[in-house]
Amino acid sequence: LFIREGNSVVPTAVADQLIGPIRKALGEIERSLFQLSEFTPEVSPLEFRIGMALGLESSTMPTLMTTIRDIAPNVRISAVHHSRATFQDQLTAKTLDAVVDVLLPHTHTINRRFLGPGKMVVVARQGHPAVNGSITIEAYLEQDHIVASSRSIGQAMEDHELSRLGFQRRIKMRCQHHWTACKVISTSDMLLTMPLHNARATNEALGNQLVPFPIDMPAPDVYLYWRASAENDPANRWLREQILASFQSD
Repeated sequence: LFIREGNSVVPTAVADQLIGPIRKALGEIERSLFQLSEFTPEVSPLEFRIGMALGLESSTMPTLMTTIRDIAPNVRISAVHHSRATFQDQLTAKTLDAVVDVLLPHTHTINRRFLGPGKMVVVARQGHPAVNGSITIEAYLEQDHIVASSRSIGQAMEDHELSRLGFQRRIKMRCQHHWTACKVISTSDMLLTMPLHNARATNEALGNQLVPFPIDMPAPDVYLYWRASAENDPANRWLREQILASFQSD
């Protein structure tokens, strides 16, 4: 690994190739040892990475940061994209500390906790002629609708349920994010159907009204996932407690 060169010792090419991976491994060991010690949120500089879909990010992060900003001023939170197909690998590899998502299949290496029930609501602008605290299925079907989905094609889940009951609505617009859809809703007579948890946070600044979906159809429940090996890790346990508290305060 090292050779003498004059009066000094210098690393060989092999040592140069190893230095990067070794530094990374030592850093991971140092981080693990720090986590095994008593976690003190008031002074901890840790960064937590949480996998979230866009819709859940906009509804979860504001409340979560309000919860922790005073008790853990140096802690950093990153909400990042995760793959539902490989989220277990991301948790196991410690590239994610937690995942907030709908019910997903997982193995015994991953733990989960129920965060909250889902409920679908219809979003409409204030003063919408067909919406005043509620909407009938007949009035709902007479309106134009927006679908907000990260998928470029395919029906929304509410369309599957409507189709099962023999109904079909008019889709006037499709976009990628609920915020975009809600902005359009605020200046039009179109309607948007979305989960209540997301709708509250997204429409708070827009003043849109939220009314029950006119047929009985729950939204997907929300769950918290983490690697089983971190069950008793003080830092990870603290993070999970903050996420749970943010949902309970919603």
